[in-house]
Amino acid sequence: MKIALVGYGKMGHAIEEIAVEKGHEIVLRIGIENLEAFTKENIAKADVAIEFTSPHSAVENIKTCVDAGVAVVCGSTGWLQQLPEIEHYVSAANGAFLYASNFSVGVNLFFELNSFLAQLMRKHHDYHVTLEEIHHTQKKDAPSGTAITLAEQVMRYITGKKQWVNHTSDNEAELEIISERIDPAPGTHKIKYSSYIDDIEIIHTAHNRKGFASGAVMAAEFLYNKKGIFSMKEVLGF
Repeated sequence: MKIALVGYGKMGHAIEEIAVEKGHEIVLRIGIENLEAFTKENIAKADVAIEFTSPHSAVENIKTCVDAGVAVVCGSTGWLQQLPEIEHYVSAANGAFLYASNFSVGVNLFFELNSFLAQLMRKHHDYHVTLEEIHHTQKKDAPSGTAITLAEQVMRYITGKKQWVNHTSDNEAELEIISERIDPAPGTHKIKYSSYIDDIEIIHTAHNRKGFASGAVMAAEFLYNKKGIFSMKEVLGF
């Protein structure tokens, strides 16, 4: 498989290492030093583009890849208010697109665990639920896309929570997400249910970027030669 890396920072380098180990070819690397090379002609050399950039550039990057007829795996977060627009754009072009707030297999298992626990807790109104996430200081968005996914899963079942907020709150209708930025933390996410009797917590802690990178390559392998819009649920068979 021929891969274009759109975003060649630490994550792009980690993805390249794993992709090459698995026998794939990196045909294009786009970083801040060579943005002029990000053209439809160059992108078209790839079978799949893996996009890890920033909230400000992700949407246009995805569209450029779709216009070139190249499948897109996107891991940029902080732009999801435009996800319906992108899904419509991909469908209209008969393209292939896969977005995930987190590609780690462990985190996606954690998502399933979070949903199951929220279902169990929805009738136990004595418990107050909060979220906490910790990332490195270069993380541009807060809360993380992973934390937002976790919050939305919780609110699906804990219906008293109407919206998430990125600060402490005394409003029972608001789900707190507390964000910290500490180096060199790759990512920790905690969901805590507290009562006056006890606490219940589930925690996922990443030790390095390898889990995210290997999941992104797995997603690209899944998307290769497909059309449509997918998620990590299809990749992992959930």
